[in-house]
Amino acid sequence: MATDLHDLLRSLRVWDPATTELPPFDPAAAPAEPLALFTEWFAQAVAAGQPEPHTMSLATADADGTPDVRIVMLHGADADGWAFATHSGSHKGRQLAARPYAALAFYWSAQGRQVRLRGPVTAAPVPEGQADLHARSTGALAAALTGRQSDPLGSVEELARASDAAWERARREPDAPVPSWTLYRLRPERMEFFQGDAKRRHVRLVYRRTEGAWAKELLWP
Repeated sequence: MATDLHDLLRSLRVWDPATTELPPFDPAAAPAEPLALFTEWFAQAVAAGQPEPHTMSLATADADGTPDVRIVMLHGADADGWAFATHSGSHKGRQLAARPYAALAFYWSAQGRQVRLRGPVTAAPVPEGQADLHARSTGALAAALTGRQSDPLGSVEELARASDAAWERARREPDAPVPSWTLYRLRPERMEFFQGDAKRRHVRLVYRRTEGAWAKELLWP
């Protein structure tokens, strides 16, 4: 096996027409608003066995406009927006406080699909964020209770001690509050649905929010 990075990259292939069968996508049959199409595609990704289909890239920028990106988990999507959560004092929390605008991207490789969205971000009321946290697993609560996200860490042993204490408290107090834990919602102004094609005839359908409705258009791949 090649160990040189460039040799490895050149050895990889994406969507070989001889071995890959990707689902069709007729943009003319797409619904009038993007949430319905997102829900349909998400369900199909789950059915296709896509690993962790609820993970997504979150891009933010700091006060100087320097971009940042990381993988987070989708907590829900509805008419109010696409939801995710983090500590308000984390890097992304501080960036969203300085510039409350972000972008999300999903990639479902099992079907050659991407969904991209961008728009303003708002923080949900505190009780809603706490309820969302306490509806999740004990591990999620323990991670939130460990806290200090993005702060410098002295050693992995320090993390282990703090994590063990947080797990113990999460089991003992399943409703333990985490004041810094915040639920955010991105309300998309633009959404793109990308369907890959083995012959590189990718279909790109964009929704743009307008007054009282969504406008749709196709883009060249």
